Amino acid sequence: MEEEILMYLQDAEERMKKALDHTQDIVSKIRAGRVTPEFLEGITVEYYGAQVPLTQVANINSLDGRTLSIRPFEKGLINDIEKAIQASDLGVNPQNNGESIILAFPPLTEERRKQLVKQVKQEIEEGKISVRNIRKEANNSIKKLKEEGIPEDSIKRGEEEVQKLTDKYIAKLDELFEKKEQEIMKV
Repeated sequence: MEEEILMYLQDAEERMKKALDHTQDIVSKIRAGRVTPEFLEGITVEYYGAQVPLTQVANINSLDGRTLSIRPFEKGLINDIEKAIQASDLGVNPQNNGESIILAFPPLTEERRKQLVKQVKQEIEEGKISVRNIRKEANNSIKKLKEEGIPEDSIKRGEEEVQKLTDKYIAKLDELFEKKEQEIMKV
C-alpha cells in the first residue's frame, strides 16, 4: 500500500484511540454501584490563588461502597473543599467534622440507574460520532491522493482499512457500553 495512505491510516487509528480513551474517561466517572475516589477527579479547589484538583490537596479514601472520606493535607482547606463539593453536581451533602469531610452517597434507585444508563449510552454515541467523523476525514484525505496519481485499487484498499479501523473502535465502544450498563444495573 502507498506510503501516504499508510500515514493517513496511522493518523486515523491514533485519533480513534484518543476518542475511545476520552469516552472511557467520561464513562468511568459515571457512578455505578460503588463510589471510588476517581469519582471526585473533576473537582478543583482554590489553593494559593490557583484552581488545583482535589486529589492534589487531600487524601481521598473509600470507607465502604457508598462513603468517601476526604482528609486535606492542610486543615485550612477544609472549608474550601466543602464549598467546591457543594458547588459540584454530585448530589451529595458533605459532612465536615473539622478534620475531614465525609460524603455519604445514597443507594441508587432503579429509576436513577436507568438515567445513568441513558447518560452512558449518550456518551458512547458521542464517541461513535467522533470515530465516524475521523473515518470520513481519513477517507476524504485518501480520495484526494487519486489526483496525485495513486492507483485506484490502492485507494480502495485504504478505504477498506479505514472501515476496518472504524468497525474495531465502534465494537470497543459497544463493549464499553455493555460493561458499564451491567455495572450500573447490578444491585
